[in-house]
Amino acid sequence: MSATASGPAAILDIVQDSDTPPVERSAVRLPVAAGSARSMLLTVLAELVYPNREPVWTSALLRVLAGVGIEPQTGRQAIARTAAAGWITAQKRGREVRWELTDRAVRLIEDGAARVYSLHSDDRQWDGRWLILFVTIADAQRTARKRLYSALSWEGFGNPTPGVWLSPHPDRESRARRVIEDLGLADSTLAFIGTASAIGLTEDAIVAQAWDLSDVATRYEQLLIRYSGLKAEPGDAALYTHIRLVNEWQRFPFLDPQLPEKLVPDWIGRRAARIFYQSRSAGYEAAQLRWREIASDDAAV
Repeated sequence: MSATASGPAAILDIVQDSDTPPVERSAVRLPVAAGSARSMLLTVLAELVYPNREPVWTSALLRVLAGVGIEPQTGRQAIARTAAAGWITAQKRGREVRWELTDRAVRLIEDGAARVYSLHSDDRQWDGRWLILFVTIADAQRTARKRLYSALSWEGFGNPTPGVWLSPHPDRESRARRVIEDLGLADSTLAFIGTASAIGLTEDAIVAQAWDLSDVATRYEQLLIRYSGLKAEPGDAALYTHIRLVNEWQRFPFLDPQLPEKLVPDWIGRRAARIFYQSRSAGYEAAQLRWREIASDDAAV
């Protein structure tokens, strides 16, 4: 995926649990609080380091993190945790350290790009089919339940009743299967693809129970108020505004299931996504320019 304003690099507000066995890490995504040190660092890695594909000094990362309100010690802790999670690897040069994205991080960033930026894509005609999962998790597998919730939420699944997950995107079947298999839940899962029956809840009621769209709409409205029409001055202001905007936006794939127009007419998320995409594209080059200056300055130290 091109790292230009017209084809942005991925941004993720997800991490892999460093305590999760490697076989489970490929599909299990755990959210990090927007604005936290680790969340901001992941944004910097995906939005700035990934497009340039160059190792970056610790000092450059800390400098940008400080610009968005992260204290140096907190920033160092975030870097250490991100390295432990397998996103970055260290290259020591004397007493200094520079960091490079791992192959695994690159795959996660590129994989996340499709989900994050699909929120602004044109709505496709829905054929009325749902992908439905019935998942049984024993009480002793509480950790798996949390990981299942995070992973399927990222993929846009709703949870209308305990043990039931559904999505109006049957094309995400392979991704759902990977989540289920990575969590070792294949033997306790039933899956079906089909249309809703006239028995029981209507589709409107299903949507209301599966997703809290009013809360998501409020979050979109707040984001639009903060960033609509915002134009930062070149230099540090452009860079830090860009990172904050992207960091807030990258939460929405966890929140917005990207439902078809038929289910949620005139959904604010589609409009907000287009505005975000335009705003990000408008500030992308200025942010990249300032980042390259910072990375170059720190490399010369």
